Amino acid sequence: MKILVVGGGGREHAICWKLSNEKNVEKIYCAPGNPGIAEVAECVNIGDSDIDELAKFAKENEIDITVVGPEVPLVMGITDVFESQGLKVFGPNKRCARLEGSKAFSKDFMTRHNLPTAKYKEYTNIDKAIDDIDDFGYPVVIKADGLAAGKGVIISKNREDAIKTLKEMMNDKKFGTAGEKIVIEEFLSGIETSILAFVDNETIIPMVSAKDHKKVNDGETGLNTGGMGTFSPSEIYTYELSKEIKENILDKTLKGFQEDNLDFKGILFVGLMITKDGPKILEYNVRFGDPETQSVLFRLETDLSEIISAVINNKLKDIDIKYSDDSAICVMLTSGGYPESYEKGKLITGLDNLDKDIVVFHSGTKLLDNKLVTNGGRVIGITAKGKTVKEAGKKVYENIKKINFEGMHYRTDIWK
Repeated sequence: MKILVVGGGGREHAICWKLSNEKNVEKIYCAPGNPGIAEVAECVNIGDSDIDELAKFAKENEIDITVVGPEVPLVMGITDVFESQGLKVFGPNKRCARLEGSKAFSKDFMTRHNLPTAKYKEYTNIDKAIDDIDDFGYPVVIKADGLAAGKGVIISKNREDAIKTLKEMMNDKKFGTAGEKIVIEEFLSGIETSILAFVDNETIIPMVSAKDHKKVNDGETGLNTGGMGTFSPSEIYTYELSKEIKENILDKTLKGFQEDNLDFKGILFVGLMITKDGPKILEYNVRFGDPETQSVLFRLETDLSEIISAVINNKLKDIDIKYSDDSAICVMLTSGGYPESYEKGKLITGLDNLDKDIVVFHSGTKLLDNKLVTNGGRVIGITAKGKTVKEAGKKVYENIKKINFEGMHYRTDIWK
């Protein structure tokens, strides 16, 4: 197969890395890719939102399947455009992608199909939102309705914080048009976890569990980020819990897709809070999570290309998906100041000295005068396997000591 991967971050690097080790895959292109991806695929200078150019490239190069990494092109409708031109694409269509593209749409879906989630209300009028804010108790969760690069969810501890957040989102347009409509939710207490699943029209199959760490600093403190690191399996994901999530959340979600005629094919990411009343849905995403993918695909033994083909052809039920019994961990090295303002262009050193069983997934890097430099908030993910998460974690942290760039920041407690 010839495969085009759309995107240029750590998730796409992990997808390309996995595909590059598969016998059925003859050639991988990645648009736009990054210097790490360039080691396993041919990078193409087309932006991940330039849908018409991507479709033209797929046609001219006789691409068998296009795999879409990021949420933005999915929400824009890349799948619909490709399919209208007879091109095979892995990722849900525009209508299904609203589950991630609109918090209000996804909450309405959950409520209508009796899926466990926090009580909520949506608002387009800031005065009405301020009038109602006390109804939800504190802390309170305020979400920009649209896409905000993983940063549009704010937990406000009191009324003063909440009103400040509402004004920033709705009046000051902190997240652009994403905050023109907002969702206010009750705060759920518990342990946060997530599950990725392969989905076609008839079947939903969860992948192995992963635990993400969103807060920028040790001890789950500081601002929310796109993810500071993950490990798989999640320590709380028991057989009983996985059974409950499969029956009460995943299977009911698939039934909801069928009842609403949502032709969902691709990846469903479910963010969960394990509360004293059982698991509740925090959010849906419609693509591989980042950096969960780096840990989960590290353990996947079945060919990803085989699973992708099965999903596109509605034959997911025929695939036996296998994973390594080993644990995996991915720790993100970030630019100083992330997730707020940070500088780019810092020289990265030490990657040539890492142990052979360490894999570096590039998230925000570029080549400048033939030297590798930082080019984003999350820069690289250092990834390893071990018999336990602790063993894998020790390997990763020992190797992080060999890496350096100005302002480099990471959490030291991803596996603890």
